[in-house]
Amino acid sequence: MDNTIINILCLVLLFVGILGTFLPVLPGLLLSICGLLIYKFGTDADLPMIYIWAFGILTAASVVLSYVIPAKTNRKYGGTRWGSIGSVIGTIVGIFIPIPLGFLIGMFAGVFIGELLHDSKDMNKALQSTKGAFIGFIYGTGFSFVVGVAMFLVVLLNMFDII
Repeated sequence: MDNTIINILCLVLLFVGILGTFLPVLPGLLLSICGLLIYKFGTDADLPMIYIWAFGILTAASVVLSYVIPAKTNRKYGGTRWGSIGSVIGTIVGIFIPIPLGFLIGMFAGVFIGELLHDSKDMNKALQSTKGAFIGFIYGTGFSFVVGVAMFLVVLLNMFDII
């Protein structure tokens, strides 16, 4: 196959992967890492292996952090273990809800319900905990977005022999 077609395919995968960092219907960094791997091993690119390893580790970290950060910031904002557990359960349940952003709605609902199950009289605490989970989601999404953009730029710069 022609290198130009493979390069275009890689850039498309990398770009769609960036979109997937904040659009839940797309697998995000998994698409980006596929684009990076196809570029490295499917063309005659001289991209150093250190980039493959670094982005592989950052992608794995992003997957873990997307679940851990909202749970941790939930606690920072006064949430309890109940809210943290609710965050994870809500995210998993929300993935299967056939509505846009179901995973996100599920995560917030899980935190809120978890906190209310812990203390049904303190709705303000449940709201603060949910706010913490939202801030954590923004941090996690921001991290994934930056990693995706970095992958895209590394491939693009390598295509033009800048790195």
